[in-house]
Amino acid sequence: MNRRDFNSLVAMTSLGLVARSASAAGDAEKRLTVIALIHPGMILLDLVGPLTCFNMMMADVHLAWKTMDPVRTDTGVTVAPSTTFAECPAEADVLFVPGGLGGTTAMMDDDDVVDFLRSRGSRSRYVTSVCTGSLLLGAAGLLKGKRATSHWYTRDLLSLFGATPSKERVVADGNVITGGGVTAGIDFGLALVARLRGEDTAKFIQLLLEYDPQPPFKAGSPEEAGRVLAAAVLARRAPALEAAKATAERVAVKI
Repeated sequence: MNRRDFNSLVAMTSLGLVARSASAAGDAEKRLTVIALIHPGMILLDLVGPLTCFNMMMADVHLAWKTMDPVRTDTGVTVAPSTTFAECPAEADVLFVPGGLGGTTAMMDDDDVVDFLRSRGSRSRYVTSVCTGSLLLGAAGLLKGKRATSHWYTRDLLSLFGATPSKERVVADGNVITGGGVTAGIDFGLALVARLRGEDTAKFIQLLLEYDPQPPFKAGSPEEAGRVLAAAVLARRAPALEAAKATAERVAVKI
């Protein structure tokens, strides 16, 4: 059995759990449509964590970019688009945007990307992101009046787009669901699965992934890491963070 067949079997099994739940029975019969923006400089883990969850709930995932040329991620690994902006479905159950500080900053200034997100966001059941992907949602005017989160070092920039920043790892406000930095992608993915396929399916996938985080250090947030370590991270990323702030301030006046 190859990987595709195995994942399909897993998804079908998990959907069987949901089918026995009256609250989720309707969704269990329907294949979901996910549009995931991919962009140069994105963090690969921002995409792969949620994508694993999407795959296991039997979703048709469209990896969208301007062209069909491979997109280079932060790791150097390239991701092949499955559709262009022009050919991407007009509507979706989920619009998803991964982050990556440098890539996000560049994309906030890209009219093609922002227009694409604005268009699909207005016709998607859920508008979502992980990490700095929320800055792109903000640039497209999709976060106005919403609570949202981002990577801890860019979270405050969300207020420029009319959003209320939150420290929660996953934030849901109406149809907008945002996840924190990088590793929050799996948390976000499972939370979204619970909404779309039911909690039983989300738990099934969590167990299948053996998602039971036990980090070796308590340094995963500024509060846990302490001011000295947080300051060191901010100092190292200072030029990129200043560029992101300047771009966000410039773009925010357009929405």
